[in-house]
Amino acid sequence: MNFMHTLNAAWHDRNSLLCIGLDPDPARFPAHLRDQPEAIFTFCKAIVDATADLVCSYKPQIAYFAARRAEDQLQALIAHIHNAHPTIPVILDAKRGDIGSTAEQYAIEAFERFQADALTVNPYMGRDSIEPYLAYGDKGIILLCRTSNPGGSDLQFLDVGGEKLYERLARLVSSDWNQSGQCALVVGATFPDEIARVRELTGEMPLLVPGIGAQGGDIEATVRAGCTANGNGLLINSSRAILYAGKGEDFAEAARRVALDTRDAINAWRPASRRPTTTTAAAKGG
Repeated sequence: MNFMHTLNAAWHDRNSLLCIGLDPDPARFPAHLRDQPEAIFTFCKAIVDATADLVCSYKPQIAYFAARRAEDQLQALIAHIHNAHPTIPVILDAKRGDIGSTAEQYAIEAFERFQADALTVNPYMGRDSIEPYLAYGDKGIILLCRTSNPGGSDLQFLDVGGEKLYERLARLVSSDWNQSGQCALVVGATFPDEIARVRELTGEMPLLVPGIGAQGGDIEATVRAGCTANGNGLLINSSRAILYAGKGEDFAEAARRVALDTRDAINAWRPASRRPTTTTAAAKGG
């Protein structure tokens, strides 16, 4: 399954730019799940099955699984998404960044063990640290560029020869590193001006945009700054606001309601040709 082809199909078929981040925190689970041995898988699976018709991708964050020795549940979750909803790509959010020989092992972990369709990576160590991921030609490589955290400016705004470091990275990736068409960039919703600048520098390259919802990013500003002319180009991520919308046994239904509202709020600012004709829920499924 080629990540970019699948992503483009998901944008079109689901008419959605919403990416749901799967950051499972058992302390926030409904009480009836907390003592279950497979609680993380059960929780995430329910969210996925309730929202699959509303999203363009899912983004499990590996630390939330690994910290609780739940890598097997992560593997089962990704397998479930592929089996039950095969047209939705899965981004493993791991932000890997190391020398080439170690990056080779991270690539095996992400693409062979977990079977992710894309991986977030840290480009700080340069092109040779990215090449092991690019060797998987059907996978997406999503590089940190302008992150949503306040401290991102410590380095990303440094002047490098008359341009900011994040601008240099965006230009470098789009003009040199993306020869195979596998690359995308992370740009936070909390910085719409920088989203617009990265879009200007990268053409139609996909942008993964965290920071709406709990982090306070503005949906209108994000879509206006980053949407491509055809109304696509963005994976706008929301995690906690959707995952923990409900506290009872109906948590998945509550998550669906918030996901639907978020999808529609995003679509309200897309070009008119890409807006759904109705905001009623489509039939669930893959």
